[in-house]
Amino acid sequence: MGLSSLVRVIRELLHEAARDLAPTLIVVVLFQVFFIQRMPDSPAALIGGFAIVLIGLALFVKGLDAAIFPAGETMAFDFARRGSFLWLMLFAFCISFASVAAEPALMAVAYKAEAVSGGSMGALTLRMVAALGVGLAVMLGVWRIVLGHSIGNYLIPGYLIVIVLTVFSPPQLVGLAFDSGGVVASTVTAPLLTALGVGLATSIRGRNPMLDGFGLIAFGALAPMIIIQIYGILFFVPAAQGNAVLMMPSDDQHQYAALELLVDFLIMVRNLLPIIAVVLFSSFVILRRPLADPKGLAVGMVLVAVGLFLFDEGLQVGLFPLGDEMTNGLMRDGVPMWAVYLYGFLIGFATTMAEPALIALSIKADEVSLGQLKGLWLRTLVSIGVGIGIVFGCARIIDGINIAYWLIPGYLLVLAMTKFAPDFIVPIAYDCGGVTTSTVTVPLVTALGVGLAERTPGRDPMIDGFGLIAFASLLPMIIVMSYGMLATWLLRSRTLKEKQRP
Repeated sequence: MGLSSLVRVIRELLHEAARDLAPTLIVVVLFQVFFIQRMPDSPAALIGGFAIVLIGLALFVKGLDAAIFPAGETMAFDFARRGSFLWLMLFAFCISFASVAAEPALMAVAYKAEAVSGGSMGALTLRMVAALGVGLAVMLGVWRIVLGHSIGNYLIPGYLIVIVLTVFSPPQLVGLAFDSGGVVASTVTAPLLTALGVGLATSIRGRNPMLDGFGLIAFGALAPMIIIQIYGILFFVPAAQGNAVLMMPSDDQHQYAALELLVDFLIMVRNLLPIIAVVLFSSFVILRRPLADPKGLAVGMVLVAVGLFLFDEGLQVGLFPLGDEMTNGLMRDGVPMWAVYLYGFLIGFATTMAEPALIALSIKADEVSLGQLKGLWLRTLVSIGVGIGIVFGCARIIDGINIAYWLIPGYLLVLAMTKFAPDFIVPIAYDCGGVTTSTVTVPLVTALGVGLAERTPGRDPMIDGFGLIAFASLLPMIIVMSYGMLATWLLRSRTLKEKQRP
């Protein structure tokens, strides 16, 4: 690749990343000007953090496109063609576990949870527990596709288990468990699971890609809600009050030494090694064939590692402090409460419309449905649902109502709708609930929830601060299934009227 080609690729990457971040920046600037009306405490650090996030996200997505996605899709097809069911299940577990462990959105929630919980819920522990749950759940989802079972036969009992566990789970972990379920399928995991599911359904005789291919994301989103609550019941010990740890770096800590940066980068590489190991083992040991493009895979993994490292540094320097700054400003005296709700809705709607995982899912849904389910319309519905969900979540924090009293009726409604909604919309609706929250949305929304809980008298940040992402995942499922039911009813009415015409 020549210098001019490299410059062109970098320019395209930055353009795409800037497009994804632009809606967030617009919302932030508007609220800074019209409501907060003061400059942030460290504008240079916030701008620098945003720039680092932009570059990191661009490199990260390019690495995924160049390395992980092609390798995952190719191996899924190879396993399905060969009929290697046990190896297919093992591959599904390993690639799901590895991708969730490296998921940027989950990292953002995990860091915040460790800070708010005083270290009683470690970031690494949360990521590993969630990754284990997703790996097991995706295996179950692959089993469903192979056998051709209805997705409702699995998800309805699964959500009933979640509801029962909510009664016994430590209150500090309920909102966190639901939030974790909403972020595990984001930039890395969601496109990979979509490709795996649709690819399997396409390659297995008698399976319908529209009915059977979607749903793996739904299994992945459900798993953390179950396994984190089980972990909480068995092992969680809350930290003493007042022991919260500060995860944001101080001004002195901003000046990282070269050695510290190198150590942080090597840790990030270590987090990605499982994905590399799964790809290499599956190719050379199980499928017994060389890699199709080893150089491309190596370059792609380097881009993923560098991009993820920069993204992580940008979170710590820019997005987390920005979320805290926005919440502090909106909670000042004189700022109307409706401005907080409006901020939550616009942040949710704008960033969800630009969410890469949702775009990938909507394109695949449009393609598989032969244009009957328009991708842009699906993204708009989901984005509206996310915005409304964040508004409900903010109202819940301010009112102090137990999150279970909101989420349990909501999920019971989803389960009831599963029985009446048309079959084609159910897996997609559940998948949409799992891809709503982007790597940019999560830090801002998490900071908003925790900030509201910290500044509202009588609220506990660990108990009340988490849960906004859960609402942002629940409402899109309800709206998309409602759309499917309404569209089916209108189609039947139109067909009946045409038959009655003389």
